[in-house]
This record gives sequence, structure tokens and C-alpha cells, in this order.
Amino acid sequence: MADTSYPEIWNGVACTTRFTYATGHVLNDICASMWFTYLLIYFNLVLDFNPTQSGIVLLIGQIADALSTPFVGYQSDRNDNFWMCRYGRRKTWHLIGTICTLTTFPFIFGSCVGCEESDTWAQLIYYASFVIVFQFGWAAVQISHLSLIPELTPNEHERTRLTALRYSFTVFSNILVYSITWWSLGVDTTGDGRVSPADAPKFRRVVWIGLVVGTICSTIFHIGVREPDNILAEYNDATRLNIQGQSPRRTIKNVFQDGNLYLVACVYMSTRLFVNLSQVLLPLYLHETLKLSAQLLAVIPLCVYLSSFATSFVVHSLNKESGRKMAFFAGVVWGVIACFWMRFRDGPNYLHYEIYGVAVLLGASGSMLLVTSLGLTADFIGTDTDRGAFVYGLMSFSDKLSNGIAVIIIQHLHSTIFPESTYYRDALCYVCGGSAVFGLISIIILRTTNLGRTHLYENLNEDPVPRPQIINETIDH
Repeated sequence: MADTSYPEIWNGVACTTRFTYATGHVLNDICASMWFTYLLIYFNLVLDFNPTQSGIVLLIGQIADALSTPFVGYQSDRNDNFWMCRYGRRKTWHLIGTICTLTTFPFIFGSCVGCEESDTWAQLIYYASFVIVFQFGWAAVQISHLSLIPELTPNEHERTRLTALRYSFTVFSNILVYSITWWSLGVDTTGDGRVSPADAPKFRRVVWIGLVVGTICSTIFHIGVREPDNILAEYNDATRLNIQGQSPRRTIKNVFQDGNLYLVACVYMSTRLFVNLSQVLLPLYLHETLKLSAQLLAVIPLCVYLSSFATSFVVHSLNKESGRKMAFFAGVVWGVIACFWMRFRDGPNYLHYEIYGVAVLLGASGSMLLVTSLGLTADFIGTDTDRGAFVYGLMSFSDKLSNGIAVIIIQHLHSTIFPESTYYRDALCYVCGGSAVFGLISIIILRTTNLGRTHLYENLNEDPVPRPQIINETIDH
């Protein structure tokens, strides 16, 4: 066995680093909140695109994102001598993605410059060009930010803490967007209070306020987080070489040969389907099925994320005390109850009171599922952080592609076969509920105790080398 003597690796992360790390995804979260919650509303009711055309815009974005994530993941994992990467291979891609996002997102919720009177299909090409660049930038920020978690600490519970804190800022970002939208759609309201083309400046106001806040948070991240030297990769080099001279790290081939990869991807994909589709379809359900006012299109999603925010404080403890599977099971139970509640309840009491209970359950469920699935992904990466960004890219590829396909199918069916006002209610219940159940089946099959174990030990007659000594200190940045 190789010599295991190596400098101790700390498992703690300084409080300032935790905070500044968590701010690094706020810009993405603000844009994602507008993208998933209001894109279809904006294109359907403000720009007057039909449901299929609106779905195509979202699908183009999801495909661009899906194709970008493995590419960014692979490039982010590379150790090269490109001068910008001396800033940090993760932070460099984060900076590139931030610039792409800031320079394109305002155009998606803006008017079609020079083509306002053109056919909607011509306008679709205009918007699609900005959507593609925006989604590349969004993917670069997401993957680089996620892949920093395994590099900041090797400790499973500390990684869950970082993931939970990151999700808390995600919830904060959504609460901010919905609060601003609530205020914005509530001022100068005319007519029946429903969304119309006259509301275009209000949506743009929300976008610009969100971008200012996101820029400030991204600046805090880049100033406050120092990307560490790859201590874990160096440790693996020193300890995981076996007598046959095999490579000390997992290759891309090793990653694809690991059956756990596909089960973890199923869990992550189903979680994102539940969270993102509920975010996309909820405003359409409120507007078309329940006939609620424009303000409630912000108030009820706000309740969802207030519930998510409250739940995020206990998800870490639930994962630590009960394990990943029980935490995920609890999230699925709450989500399925919310779906049944939506499907079988109606009437004045439901419209005025019970809908808020549904929102609370959706928020709690989404928080449990998302934090747990991200924790599973970090567990799969283990100490082999040199493939961290690539693994996150694969997870995100399955997530983005499945979301885009699901949305275009749902929108197209509504345009052509199922025009009923109850359509979005049924889509919410069956698609989101089915996604949660599929994720539960996947995580039940998954052997969580085997995550992060590489193929390098498979043919050895001895146990893998012990993990580095963990001490309760914080990384000195």
C-alpha cells in the first residue's frame, strides 16, 4: 500500500467563506426565477406568442444549457496554463458565465429591437439568439459554483451544510423576485388585474432590479472566496496509487462505468423536474385554471419559497440524523400530498385559503428533495474532485434536457389537444407527482453507502487507504 502520511485536511469551512460562497449563485437564481416562473407568462400574455412558440423558446434555452453543462464541466476540471485560469479554474468560468448572463438576460424580457411589428416566428429567432448565450453563461456559473463544494471540504456533513446554505440563498433570491413582482404588478393596476401587454415595463423593472442585486452578490463571491489549491486531488495522488501503477483518479471512462452515476442522475433529474415544472406551471395554473389576479401570480409563488426557506434550515439536520433516503422520502410525501390536494379540491375555500397550504407543501417538498439530491451528487464525487465539475455537468445535462422536453410537450398538447382550463392543474399534479415518485424509486435502488468509491480499489485484496485525519479547524483563507 502507498504511504498514507500526508498533511491533515481540515473539514471545517470558515463562516465568512460559507457566506460569500453562498452569494455566488444569487444572480443565477434571480434569473432562473424569472426564467421558470414568468417566461411563459411573459411570452404568452405580454408578447402574445402562442403556447407552442413560448414552449419552443424555453426548449431552446434548456437544450443550450444541457449541451453547455458537460462542456463547461470538462473544461473546468482541466488543469492548464491558460493565464486566466491562474485566477482559479472554477472562478474563471464563474466570471465568464456572469458576464454572459448580465449582457443577454435583459434582452429576453425586453422588446424585440427593430422587429416589434414582425411576425412572432421572426421575433422568436431574435429572442432565441440571446437565450442561447444566456443559458451558456448560466451553465458556466452553475457548474463552476457547484464544483467548488467538494473542493472546499472533504466532509460529507460540511458539504451538506454548504449545499443547504446555497439553497437558502436560492430561496432568498426567489423571495426577492416574487416580492418585487408583487409590488410591481400591484402598482398602476387597471382593468381586471390580469396580465396583459401593458405590463411589459413592470416585468422589465423586476429584471433590472434583480440584475443589480445579483451583480453585487457575484462581486462579494469573487472577493470573499479564495479557490483552494486542489488539496484533495494531491492527497489522492499520494495515497491511491496501487502496486499495479493505475491512475490515482477516476477517468471519464471510470465515471461512465459506475452504475451509481445513472441512479444519482435519475434522482437529480426527477428532483429538478418536480421543482422546475412546479415553478413553470404554477403561475399558468393560477392564471388559467383558478382565474386569479396578476398579484397572486407573485404572492403564491412567494409562499412556496418562504416555505422552502424555512425548511432549508432543517434539511441539513434531517440528512445527518435520518440519512439521504429518509430525507428524500419525506420530501416526496409532502409533494405527493400537495399534488393530490390540487387535483381534488376546488371551490371558494380552496381559492381563498387552501391554495396557500398547497404552496407551503410544495415549498417544503422542493427544499427537501433538492438539497438531498445535491448532497447525493457530492457524495458520488467523494474526494475525487478532479471530476467534480464534469459530474455536475452530467447531472445538469439530464435535468435541463428533460425539463425542456417536458415543457414543450405540455405546451404543445395544450395548444392542439387539451385546451381545457383545467389542463395546467392536471399537468402539475401528474407530471410533478410522477417525477417525485420516480425519484423515490431511484434512490431506494441506489446503494448510498457505495457512493464515491472509485474503481481503483475493485481488484485489491485490501481495503482502500484510510481517509485523511479530520480535525475541527477551519480552512485559513
